[in-house]
Amino acid sequence: MAIDLQEIVESAVELLGAPATLEDRDFHLVAYAAHGDMIDPVRMESILHRRSTDAVRSRFERYGIARATGPVRIPADRAGGVLGRLCLPARWNNVTYGYLWLLDDAGTISDALAAQAMPLVERAGLLMARQARERDDLGWKLADLLSAQPDVRAQAAGELADTLTPPFGVAVLHAPGPDPQPLNPWLLPRSVLTTVWERDHVLLFPMARSGDVVERARRLLAERSPDPVQAGSYGPCASLADVREGWLRARVAARAAASGETLAWDSLGVLRLLRCAGDGPLAQAVLPPDVTRLLDHPVLASTARAYLDHAGGAQDTARALNVHRQTLYHRLRRVEEITGLHLANGQDRLTLHLALTLAPHLSATRRGDPP
Repeated sequence: MAIDLQEIVESAVELLGAPATLEDRDFHLVAYAAHGDMIDPVRMESILHRRSTDAVRSRFERYGIARATGPVRIPADRAGGVLGRLCLPARWNNVTYGYLWLLDDAGTISDALAAQAMPLVERAGLLMARQARERDDLGWKLADLLSAQPDVRAQAAGELADTLTPPFGVAVLHAPGPDPQPLNPWLLPRSVLTTVWERDHVLLFPMARSGDVVERARRLLAERSPDPVQAGSYGPCASLADVREGWLRARVAARAAASGETLAWDSLGVLRLLRCAGDGPLAQAVLPPDVTRLLDHPVLASTARAYLDHAGGAQDTARALNVHRQTLYHRLRRVEEITGLHLANGQDRLTLHLALTLAPHLSATRRGDPP
């Protein structure tokens, strides 16, 4: 039976008699095992948050662990309450894939004993290299499923058919900032595929895991940047052939979501029209010039939107806007004057409501350009 990374860590603890954590080369937790009750803030942080801090990474890397081919001893930091530890680099084919950390404040692990553990750690390096390669390959295949070229999608679906079991969910996460870096696959379930596509993070996962996967990915992105993440999801996709359409719908949901919000395609209502056409044609269809002029008056536009959202109920609208009802009536008359629409007419109300609902999500309108 093949040994896994958790079993390797447990075997190392049994051999060396010290608590251990296995982290990848970016200091994300992969596995850990206890031995007695010895712990310090670094180990606690790694286990609780499934990663070490940037400060810890910076301190430990100063000891040359990324290039080391054998055990490296890290002295204690008494002022910070950090115990001394032994680092065994997990390498394969001269590449470091992670680190096995052992608390050894008293220096009880001899060089000879540490050497006995190196074959175990080398095995961990092999498994981590293999898993990293598999994840990279699957990420590329997911990107191929999103391609606009049918033959590329068909080939990827055939290659993934034995790996994934439908139905699937698709999520898109958009984070502001520079070009996004791929999510760390060690911190996501193995059943989740992830890639970066058109500056967004795209996840493909079993439908049963939809909620926790999206929120876990959101937390990973939040660790990199304080800016809120917009997320959208779609499901179920009955087959791999449906994943591209699922991605397009999830992308619309992410676009419609407020900062820090996750929206499902099924909850979008009329905003699903954003999937039907590009911003220019859609703006031309739903934003007549008179309504576009209304957008230059934000208070009036928000008043009209609130009035229509409340089904024309003046009392509820005035309460929601915290204005006197006469103020509301005055604003609504100004809306009619600017747009040439009559709010007592059902078709005019539909035209205005549709325009005001879609306008915030059309890029031409957001930039202030003519639609």
